[in-house]
Amino acid sequence: MAEDLIRYDILAQEALRGVVRKVLSEVVKTGLPGEHHFFISFVTRAPGVRMSQRLLEQYDKEMTIVLQNQYWDLKVTETAFEVGLSFDGNPELLTIPFSAIKGFFDPSVQFGLQFDVERSGGTQVEEAPADASATDAGVKPVAEAPEGEPASGEGADKVVSLDRFRKKP
Repeated sequence: MAEDLIRYDILAQEALRGVVRKVLSEVVKTGLPGEHHFFISFVTRAPGVRMSQRLLEQYDKEMTIVLQNQYWDLKVTETAFEVGLSFDGNPELLTIPFSAIKGFFDPSVQFGLQFDVERSGGTQVEEAPADASATDAGVKPVAEAPEGEPASGEGADKVVSLDRFRKKP
């Protein structure tokens, strides 16, 4: 098997992180449409993540935030997003680079993406067999979660087909 010098796995992750960037950019302009809302999981100690020491102590490795009803000051750049959220009644401003995101899930339409992240900030890559599909190359849709719950915890690393998230006619 030839060595993948193009690094399709990294390109696929970057492209799908672009989906998250585009969705959040649209929300900045028009707000959340319909019943859409997002669970976003990220590595708290990834380079570029900014959050209070209090939250970092509470969420030492990973955290999942919900963008639904109570968030403010959402800003999106090419490399990161910033959002205000309340934790135990305390307002916090978080900055999250897209490279730190581990998962993005919109339970209103059962759409999700899961990414591999290294704490050092690089992309962790899983070698895919020669006959693997793009979803096997380090970019995995997350397993479906019950309505209103994030796709995390036991069983969330189950790989499912993207077809599962498409609406059937």
